[in-house]
Amino acid sequence: MKTIAALQNLVTAASLNIEPSAAELDAIEQEMPLIRAEVELLDAQILTIDRPANELDERRIRRAGRKVLAARRALANKATVQVPGVGA
Repeated sequence: MKTIAALQNLVTAASLNIEPSAAELDAIEQEMPLIRAEVELLDAQILTIDRPANELDERRIRRAGRKVLAARRALANKATVQVPGVGA
């Protein structure tokens, strides 16, 4: 009987001791308002999965959707204003 073995080394969580860089953490911090808005929208949508949406649910979803759009707009405007290598 033949034995079947993996040809590659195992990858475990212990072998991946990679931490996010300061730039990556800053990027996450800049995107946090958008992330929070998307989570709020997802929460509002999840509430209506198993039942029909009433007027309050529809308002909650619309409001959360507007927050997502506003956060995306703010993030896009911030990205276009900051030009790398220019300024202080």
